[in-house]
Amino acid sequence: MEKQIKLFLEFLENDKKLSNNTLQSYRRDIVQFQEYLDNERILYTKLGVQEIKDYIEYLKKIGKKTSTISRNLASIRSFYQYQLRVKKVKKDPTDGMQSPKIEKKVPSILSSAEVELLLEQPKDVDLKGIRDKAMLEFAYATGMRVTEIISLNIDDVNFEDSYVSCSNGVKKRNIPLGTISIKALEEYVNTARPVMIKKEDEKALFVNVNGKRLTRQGFWKIIKYYKEQAHITKDITPHVLRHSFATHLLQNGADLKSIQMMLGHSDISSTQVYMQFQDDSLKNIYHKAHPRA
Repeated sequence: MEKQIKLFLEFLENDKKLSNNTLQSYRRDIVQFQEYLDNERILYTKLGVQEIKDYIEYLKKIGKKTSTISRNLASIRSFYQYQLRVKKVKKDPTDGMQSPKIEKKVPSILSSAEVELLLEQPKDVDLKGIRDKAMLEFAYATGMRVTEIISLNIDDVNFEDSYVSCSNGVKKRNIPLGTISIKALEEYVNTARPVMIKKEDEKALFVNVNGKRLTRQGFWKIIKYYKEQAHITKDITPHVLRHSFATHLLQNGADLKSIQMMLGHSDISSTQVYMQFQDDSLKNIYHKAHPRA
């Protein structure tokens, strides 16, 4: 099975062009499944629906969340679809199995006033402050995922036309940048970044104090620091800024399809979760104006 896992992951990387984070997620799920099968002395080519059900019960027993179990089942299903394709198995044991229902969590968002308070915290009086201001303005202006932001290269930003090109695997999208974000980004790129980088050929847009590409952990720490400086009690993560970006766009009249494109959602149902934050004033306008409201 180890050889087949290796070939499956190579297929996902080379043919499906999945990101490294997604590949690692598949790897963890399938390797955990393999370990379970080895302990139970079950051949991966011989198991059926009941064995998959038993595995799901095992995951529940060891305290895995419903979302984790659902993702595990999706990974196993993909693995067996590949095995069918290369004719290593005759049937997919997950065929017809329903994923556990996941309750959609209400996204945590900041009010416009809280966003303003957070973005006011970095003071552009030193290199780090200039970078942090640019980075927080950029995160809220684009709604990009933290992995996407730290993966950006300086050439991905078009300062002349005020947009950033974000590539996630095989998909690419252009996201507009507002005047405040562009101004903060230009100051960082022109004054702070040239001093912070150690090598002239460094491509990363956002770098740490060592002049290397900023990490996820580094990004999270920066946001946590300024949240505390702002005395905001809500838990703030890069994803909260993403949720706030989408919600504030919707509340100010942007259409769902445009928000879906900017967020990079493949399915609009993922974007529709923000409808619950729709401003009550819009509902009032509808009820007053629509002839059949």
